[in-house]
Amino acid sequence: MNKTALITGATSGIGKATAIELAKENFNLILCGRRQQRLDDLKTELSKITDVHTLTFDVRHKDEVKQALESLPEAFQQIDILINNAGNAHGLDPIQDGSTEDWDAMLDINVKGLLYVSKQIMPQMIERGNGHIINIGSTAGKEVYPKGNVYCASKHAVDAITQGMRIDLNGTGVKVGGINPGLVETEFSEVRFKGNSEKATKVYQGFEPLKPEDIADIIKFVVTRPYHVNIADLIVMCTAQASSTIVDKK
Repeated sequence: MNKTALITGATSGIGKATAIELAKENFNLILCGRRQQRLDDLKTELSKITDVHTLTFDVRHKDEVKQALESLPEAFQQIDILINNAGNAHGLDPIQDGSTEDWDAMLDINVKGLLYVSKQIMPQMIERGNGHIINIGSTAGKEVYPKGNVYCASKHAVDAITQGMRIDLNGTGVKVGGINPGLVETEFSEVRFKGNSEKATKVYQGFEPLKPEDIADIIKFVVTRPYHVNIADLIVMCTAQASSTIVDKK
């Protein structure tokens, strides 16, 4: 019986690339996101090689999360792998100029959303005595950079939650790990800069950033290790990046 993986934020970037990679490995997929058309298109593409179910909800809203995950058909109710990938950055401002709406969005999606989804899925993993949770963090969860303030705080929280999960779930048979990418060329910067494509493109100019496929390949490696092996914490940067503020741009 093929394992089932649930991926949040599956409509683009790392989430979408991971869905494609895991489909090739014969994982059944539950793809979650807010953009129905993108989910439908991805389901059409991947259903040729594996079983796919989609759920449309916003991780910020716990009632939506609960309702969506409780609606899963029987064939998809056993979730073996949870990939908490949904996350966003909003704005890049000094903290004194920050938007409270941006702060709410980052804390609600990156922190509370991860908790809401995990809360729904952990009990079944504990009951079975196996399962694997992967939280997608960031190098911003390991260090703080100028104007990163609340975004960095949200990703530091993800890092702390991942460690807390691993401690609290020790002995249950559930594996917990964090993957923390540096600069990955996705829609991330376009969202951060409120749709300003020119500003977003400049973030990745002058060097070769990571691609979503690079992280998806690593996730595939992590979830296909033997049961006794847990990749607990992984930082991934492109070769040009030494830290959040040191990038070799030509």
